[in-house]
Amino acid sequence: IQLEAKIKELTERAEDEEEMNAELTAKKRKLEDECSELKKDIDDLELTLAKVEKEKHATENKVKNLTEEMAALDETIAKLTKEKKALQEAHQQTLDDLQTEEDKVNTLTKAKTKLEQQVDDLEGSLEQEKKLRMDLERAKRKLEGDLKLANDSIMDLENDKQQLDEKLKKKDFEISQIQSKTEDEQALGMQLQKKIKELQASARIEELEEEIEAERTSRAKAEKHRADLSRELEEISERLEEAGGATAAQIDMNKKREAEFQKMRRDLEEATLQHEATAAALRKKHADSTAELGEQIDNLQRVKQKLEKEKSELKMEIDDLASNTESVSKAKANLEKMCRSLEDQLSEIKSKEEEQQRTINDISAQRARLQTESGEYSRQVEEKDALISQLSRGKQAFTQQIEELKRHLEEEIK
Repeated sequence: IQLEAKIKELTERAEDEEEMNAELTAKKRKLEDECSELKKDIDDLELTLAKVEKEKHATENKVKNLTEEMAALDETIAKLTKEKKALQEAHQQTLDDLQTEEDKVNTLTKAKTKLEQQVDDLEGSLEQEKKLRMDLERAKRKLEGDLKLANDSIMDLENDKQQLDEKLKKKDFEISQIQSKTEDEQALGMQLQKKIKELQASARIEELEEEIEAERTSRAKAEKHRADLSRELEEISERLEEAGGATAAQIDMNKKREAEFQKMRRDLEEATLQHEATAAALRKKHADSTAELGEQIDNLQRVKQKLEKEKSELKMEIDDLASNTESVSKAKANLEKMCRSLEDQLSEIKSKEEEQQRTINDISAQRARLQTESGEYSRQVEEKDALISQLSRGKQAFTQQIEELKRHLEEEIK
């Protein structure tokens, strides 16, 4: 049973193996067919592989070229990115500079407005100063005219002063002489008064004695003349008597001589009276001279005081004129200095305004240039961005192509 079972089992196994063999034979034929097909496919694959190898080399070259192009693109992108960053930084710097310049422009505009206001104020002040200057010029011309007149007056006063000084010197000399003379006359007057006092008693006696002596002398002369006439008359009478009588001519001569004698006698009396009158007149004249000298001394003192007062007043007037002249000169110098200062301030303000205007123009030009550069930078940045985007898309396309080629190659290799 066991053998039968084993034979049966072996038979079943043989049948199974025959079936398997048949299946294997079928599979073999199928495999042979498949092998033929595979050989054919291998031949095709070898052809395809050769083609693929060729394409692979071409693709590898293409990939290499693409890789190099991608590396170049990466470098270009990095360079463009760097340039973009630099452009962005330059653009930002330009914007900052533009903002700074705009701030400067705003500041300068405010300063310009302020300066324009100051210029307007200064122009108003200048107009007022011009008006004041015109008034001052008129006042200056008037003062110059007054100064000229004052100078002329001063010159006249100087001349008058010189003349007055000369007159004063002359008057001082005259006054000194008069004072000396007055002092001498006062001394003489005092001496005369003293002598008059001393000789009040004796002077009249001496004068009377002198008059009496003169009268005696005159009388003696008259007596002598009369005696001479008497002798002459006696001689004539004796001669007449001796001649025996007098003629009419001799009588007339005698009468004439008698008349002359009487006349001489009257003359003697008149001379005596005249001498007394002359002495009285001399005494009166001396008293009048003394009084007149005293009055002249008083008048000279008054004249001297008046001249000294006039001299002091003239000195005060000259000092006042000199002070006024100095004040006018100082006022003129101050006005000229003020005018020059205002002109300098106006010129300085105009210069500052022109300089600020030039600065504003320069800043405006710089601002326009910066705006132009900013626009150019923006355009360049946009172009770089577009180029980077384009290169990135190209890189992405190349990458996709490489991936597809690799995948296709791998699929073909499989």
